[in-house]
Amino acid sequence: SLPLFGQLCHGVGYEQPASCGRLECPAYQVLHTQKEFEIRRYEPATWVGTPAINSSSFKDATTTGFNTLFSYIQGKNKEDARIKMTAPVVVDIYSSTGNTTFKLYFYMPKKYELDPPLSDQVHPARLPVPPLNYAAVRRFGGFMDDNSVVKEASALKNSLKGTPWESRVVEKFVGVPDLPSYTVAGYNSPFEYEGHVNEILIWLKRDDK
Repeated sequence: SLPLFGQLCHGVGYEQPASCGRLECPAYQVLHTQKEFEIRRYEPATWVGTPAINSSSFKDATTTGFNTLFSYIQGKNKEDARIKMTAPVVVDIYSSTGNTTFKLYFYMPKKYELDPPLSDQVHPARLPVPPLNYAAVRRFGGFMDDNSVVKEASALKNSLKGTPWESRVVEKFVGVPDLPSYTVAGYNSPFEYEGHVNEILIWLKRDDK
């Protein structure tokens, strides 16, 4: 087993998105960086997620999911709590032949980490689940749509080929029945029209076993 995840990198990774200067964002450490991607280790944190949304359209699914999450943080929960916006909003994408399923997640501020307000519309989860808390990450700009998301995910997969991380890509893992094909993170409000920061994440396991 290569010591790929053993130490922090000393290179410069992606800049912190501007939204993380004013909103709470999840913690991670950059372990490796190169032109096409960087490798991160995420700290498990509390998120709230939507039920699975079956759709042929990324845009339709994310609009539905975002509206559910937004109503939750605006007070549609069992404590009538209004929760500050955080970033990013994350979309797990499960692709299989002829069917795509989406789940959207909102990062809970630290004050709610141990006790998020409950709701019938969304469910809390501790994510990511170690040892699957490593990710290869590719950043891109612009508005996300079905074409850009598929294209960027494909580019990230291609850039991992021939690297030591290719064998760490998680497709199945014992005890975790529900692994996304890849994850998309959006750091901007739908009402912001410039300077969008988006990321594709492919989850990695620590060992190549």
